[in-house]
Amino acid sequence: MRNKTWRRSIFWVIICFSFYASGLVIQAAPKRPLQVNTTHPIWLTNNRAIASAGKQVFFGDSLLENHAMDAALSPGGKWLAIEERYSLVIVNTITQKVVYTLPLKDIEQIPKVGYGAMNTYSGIRWNRIGDENRITWSAVGGNIAYSYVIQVMWNGHKATVKKIFTYKAQAPAETALPNEVLIRDEKGKDMLYVVLNGNNQLVKQDLKTGDTIWIAPTGVAPYGIALANNKLYVTDWAGRTPDKDDPNVAGVPWGEARIDTTNAATREGSVSVIDPESGKVLKNIVVGLHPNKIVASPDGQFVYLTNSNSDAVSVINTFNDAVVETIPVRLQSNINDYFGDSPNGLAVSAGGHKLYVAVGMDNAIAIISLGKKSCSGGTLNKSVVDGFIPTGYYPSSINIKSGKIKDRKELFVTNIEADGPNRPFYLLKGEPAVYNTHHMLASISIIDMPGKAQLARYTRQVIALNQLRRLQSAQLPPRKGIAPRPLPARIGEPSVFKHVLYIIRENRTYDQVLGDVKTGNGDAQLCTFGKEITPNAHQLVKDYLLLDNYMASGKCSAEGHQWTDASIVTDYIEKNVRAWFRSYPHVQTDALVYAPSGFLWDNARKHGVSVEIFGEACIPHFDPKLTWSDIYNNFIKGNPFKFTNVTTLNTVKPLLSPTYPGYDSHKIPDAVRADAFVQELKHYEAMSGDSLPQLMILALPADHTAGMAPGFPTPRAMVADNDYALGKIIDAFTNSKFYKNSVIFVTEDDSQDGWDHVSAFRTVGLVISPYSRLHKTISTAYNQPSIVRTIEQILGLPPMNIEDAIATPMWNCFTQKPDYSPYYAIPNRIPLNEMNKPLTALSGAALHFAKLSLEPQFAGIDTGNDDLLNRIIWFSAKGTTPYPTQFAGKDSDDN
Repeated sequence: MRNKTWRRSIFWVIICFSFYASGLVIQAAPKRPLQVNTTHPIWLTNNRAIASAGKQVFFGDSLLENHAMDAALSPGGKWLAIEERYSLVIVNTITQKVVYTLPLKDIEQIPKVGYGAMNTYSGIRWNRIGDENRITWSAVGGNIAYSYVIQVMWNGHKATVKKIFTYKAQAPAETALPNEVLIRDEKGKDMLYVVLNGNNQLVKQDLKTGDTIWIAPTGVAPYGIALANNKLYVTDWAGRTPDKDDPNVAGVPWGEARIDTTNAATREGSVSVIDPESGKVLKNIVVGLHPNKIVASPDGQFVYLTNSNSDAVSVINTFNDAVVETIPVRLQSNINDYFGDSPNGLAVSAGGHKLYVAVGMDNAIAIISLGKKSCSGGTLNKSVVDGFIPTGYYPSSINIKSGKIKDRKELFVTNIEADGPNRPFYLLKGEPAVYNTHHMLASISIIDMPGKAQLARYTRQVIALNQLRRLQSAQLPPRKGIAPRPLPARIGEPSVFKHVLYIIRENRTYDQVLGDVKTGNGDAQLCTFGKEITPNAHQLVKDYLLLDNYMASGKCSAEGHQWTDASIVTDYIEKNVRAWFRSYPHVQTDALVYAPSGFLWDNARKHGVSVEIFGEACIPHFDPKLTWSDIYNNFIKGNPFKFTNVTTLNTVKPLLSPTYPGYDSHKIPDAVRADAFVQELKHYEAMSGDSLPQLMILALPADHTAGMAPGFPTPRAMVADNDYALGKIIDAFTNSKFYKNSVIFVTEDDSQDGWDHVSAFRTVGLVISPYSRLHKTISTAYNQPSIVRTIEQILGLPPMNIEDAIATPMWNCFTQKPDYSPYYAIPNRIPLNEMNKPLTALSGAALHFAKLSLEPQFAGIDTGNDDLLNRIIWFSAKGTTPYPTQFAGKDSDDN
């Protein structure tokens, strides 16, 4: 097997080099729609699986991270227009095939700047204007200061741009961020209403002339719009604008929001009721958390809206503008008390008696029979959930049309994540595949409306796919008289561990770092930071254990730090993925992001567990004139680094170490951070007794690298810095008096910067303790919620939400017999100050990549194009070895 693999590897190196030298590139996957019937479950890295009912139709550019955000049926139902992240997609609902795609980059009226335009969250509309079919939706340009509402005419074969409306950001907003739109005829004139999510406004315009009729204020971050009873209803993600004297507010992009001080998340959502004639705000109705999609009943007497962070639907009676019912959509609510369903899309039946809800995190559609409080002619005392239908990954919108068979209906469901980034990319048929988190198609599910018996079967399937049977183990009561063990069998039972150190690093795949470890399932061809660069990581997996099936749960740091810190992502994250119009929340600076179930440190403090945070969820402020070399040289000389950690989370402020710098740039070496932690550890060790916090959360981010930017170390030097810092921390900890009753968990926040031959999500995870010196490879499927759940189980903390509640504790990582042998750090083999060369010393490809590394997009953590950074890192580490364009696709850098 090894000889065959070696021969195959040599063969493909030769083939790849041949194509590289000739300038030819093989496309990884076709840029065309794929029709696929999903028959087998696809396991996700958040402990759930998907197996959509009906038929899934996949589409998008296979070299991009595509998302199906929203969709609208044409009058008559022949066409479905899909708002995909980068394009408009038209599906023929009869043939159930994609017939047309209009990429935003091909719309000449939108300037080609930055990363290019991307469509916003939702709100695509299909209207008959005169004798033309018009499709209208919103987008933000590459220069985010300018946003657009785009209207095209569809003639059955092609979409032609008819109008482009431009919106400018209103300070302090950086983008107006149009989202949902509404068009209606008023006295013979077509009027356009546009929700401006960034400006906190609703705008009314003359559709023909573009003239502004009025601008009305909304609440914070408005999203959806519906018209009912001659009133406009606009959902506000973060509720009403805070009162000036409200002490409990926190920052959201371009303003503030009312927050819950126990978890730093927004504490309310609201609906702004606005008069369409005057633009006057008639009322602000407080609803659940993070309201988004809103639709009207056919008779206009009710509006329905999803509260994604409350796992419920609110019903408003439009005659008195009061909430008359709140309908939970939690899966198996009789046994499941945990947050995490994320309803976010809605449709109402033509008769008004049924409501269809896209339940994002459950990968399902909930069907609700509306009660007498929530629909005209209802007979039930209260609305009830009839059942669930399985869909693709994170359904976002629902359209209902008459089916091919008389009296049958069809559901057309957009799936934001389709079946995830783990769609393989191949060089040739039969050859090994590799994966990257930013290569993903979008999809719709086309499902026949089920009868009662079929809905019951679907419901059982949804429950099974979402692994709710695992809740039982999380809810078992602790037993008395149980002896301490490393990982208690039940939450609340004693552990031999008193302290947990949780280390979070940045953006590496398993194969990038450990692909050369022969005892694991690695691909050495994809290993860019092997043993020579990361000797400590390699020694640690040898001395303790190797996890070669450990997964991140998110695709990038903005998602990753939610999974590592809170074990879940909210609908806000799902809607912003890849676009990040409002914020990139890897250092937790946006209250809109946070789950109402809180963070791991909130859970600990709530249950009396002491916590200290080292650099996570904060940004260090220091003299901006300092360079990496300044900070490093001062460190070598023993001069202190002066900085102040700043956080916007009220729950983090009292927990932050003032001596350990956080991150949001590449200037601070991890050697500085490691030294700060070691000094603080020595301080605790010098104290009598044991005052070390029970939970310590530590950020160690330098393995992200700064590419080939002059003024910074080479990528391999920054990874070596990170590796040696990790080794020093573990050295100090295992040689301290606390080691005998402590465990260390290490994870990357995500796996986006690189390739892996097993999974786009596979990354480096470590477990280090006296009870973890197993000297073996563990291939059990573990992930970031597994680490969080294991930490909770050790510290006696209940799960925070559904994701850590169903996560598998890391049972296989511990033995009952301890080995207290300490670990000794291996010195770095790459000089930590091995600097990127200045531009004047470079030429050719090296000069090209160095210039790209200096672009503003790469100034911060994860602020640039990830595939370009992958190429830069590959070139820096591999030199003339061809970049695997057979996996990544053609780029201007290939030549």
